[in-house]
Amino acid sequence: MGNRTGQKLYEKAKSLIPGGTMLLSKRPEMFLPDNWPSYFSKSKGNKVWDLDGNQFTDMSIMGIGTNTLGYGHDEVDEAVMKTVLNGNMSTLNCPEEVYLAEKLIEMNPWADMVRFARSGGEANAIAIRIARAASGKDKVAICGYHGWHDWYLSTNHNSGDGLSGHLLPGLEPAGVPKNLKDSVFPFHYNNIEELETIVATQDIGVIKMEVVRNFGPEDNFLQKVRDLATKKNIVLIFDECTSGFRETFGGIYKKYGVEPDMAMYGKTIGNGYALTAVVGKKSVMEAAQKTFISSTFWTERIGPTAALKTLEVMERIKSWEIITAKGKQMQEGWQKLANENNLSITVSGIPSLTTYAFNSDNALLFKTFITQEMLKKGFLASTNFYASIAHEDVDFEQYFSELDTVYKKIKEHENGTLDINSLLEGPICHSGFKRLN
Repeated sequence: MGNRTGQKLYEKAKSLIPGGTMLLSKRPEMFLPDNWPSYFSKSKGNKVWDLDGNQFTDMSIMGIGTNTLGYGHDEVDEAVMKTVLNGNMSTLNCPEEVYLAEKLIEMNPWADMVRFARSGGEANAIAIRIARAASGKDKVAICGYHGWHDWYLSTNHNSGDGLSGHLLPGLEPAGVPKNLKDSVFPFHYNNIEELETIVATQDIGVIKMEVVRNFGPEDNFLQKVRDLATKKNIVLIFDECTSGFRETFGGIYKKYGVEPDMAMYGKTIGNGYALTAVVGKKSVMEAAQKTFISSTFWTERIGPTAALKTLEVMERIKSWEIITAKGKQMQEGWQKLANENNLSITVSGIPSLTTYAFNSDNALLFKTFITQEMLKKGFLASTNFYASIAHEDVDFEQYFSELDTVYKKIKEHENGTLDINSLLEGPICHSGFKRLN
């Protein structure tokens, strides 16, 4: 692996682009500072090529969880290319958005209407705007990660670092108006008493939450939230931007038999093409007419075209079952390898969006070392794995064979016979939000 074109380009990027990249999760510092390839020239299946033509097998986050059908799925790309040839934009609207709305309502029979956007943060902001308009109230209770917009980050204007348990510790709400203070209140998952107290002491009009992230509901938690929202006439929103299409054909809420008033879908719905959706009950969604929600590029044609074909393929092959099985294969492999090497790890997350951490003060050191060594062996790998149908048994076999050699060195470090710090070729990776310049 030579030339380091991507590393050099990232050095330039940091002087031209604040923060270096558009997405925090793709910053090279989150993986392997100074040595991550940073940019890709091509991607297909679960393979990624850097700017120097080096090929890697992606055993990490697969486009931040967007490509459950693998990169460059032939059927999806073929549909998109037809759209490109026929025209992506015009003075008239694209019919695909109507067909896609029909499909999403068929998948979510409790819902009646749909609005589309192109990113998860936008979909979350749209949902909050509509829900506030429908409820006639400003205050929102949240549980989970819901994007970058003012309404959400304003939580950190409340007392303390309110989002530290929901997103990343240390996010500054700089640039977010301070008069939004005490308009959004976080509650912890599975803590119904905390939510009940917020509802009892604040005039809450909206509850927005992720249905599940690292662990699922206990003691009928979701149903209790639904009952509270119904009783208090609060709009309940499920954010399925991350969890959608991972374990069911649609929202993961289907596993638990609890239905929201609104839900958002993103990431997987277009297999790497930009499309997000807000679905909801007519009684809530019609409030969109009372406010202003409108954007030129929400009318482009590629997003809905890709989503329609992606949904068709996912439904036909039951992709959520495939990626769940592959995620379990990874989880079991990590644990087996850790046990064999007498290392202590904690595995978490739903199988298709899984992660692990070493139970050690050196967890970040070990994580960085894994990324460094696996990169040399031709793998994009960290301690996260977002599964796709493109991951084959042979990929797992090669991955675990190489990871075993890295684990053995980590064990030597723990035994005091090796200092991994001396083997690192750059700084230790970041754990959260840090300024880069």
